[in-house]
Amino acid sequence: MVHKRRRSSKREQFWREAIAAWKKSEQSVRAFCAERGLREPSFYAWRRTLREREPQRSSARRGPTLVPLRVVSDAVLEVVLPAGLVVRVPAGADAVAVAKLVMALGSASC
Repeated sequence: MVHKRRRSSKREQFWREAIAAWKKSEQSVRAFCAERGLREPSFYAWRRTLREREPQRSSARRGPTLVPLRVVSDAVLEVVLPAGLVVRVPAGADAVAVAKLVMALGSASC
């Protein structure tokens, strides 16, 4: 016969608090457990158990997460000069500046 352990909410809360205190302490697990009289194997077992239970708790509390998104266009315009020189500029570039660049390049002798 397989016996299934009943969850103890007091024990679970104790270990949740202990593990949270350990994270804040910046101590090694060994030092933390020694200082508080906790058994290391129990600490590791509870840390694993609580980590496995966490997705159940967090997904029940929160809905889907939305993040802001900005689409950046990669559109590029090409200007091919009579001499074969190709100028590539972003689609949003200042038209006056591009025209000045093209005129300057078109009149320059290579």
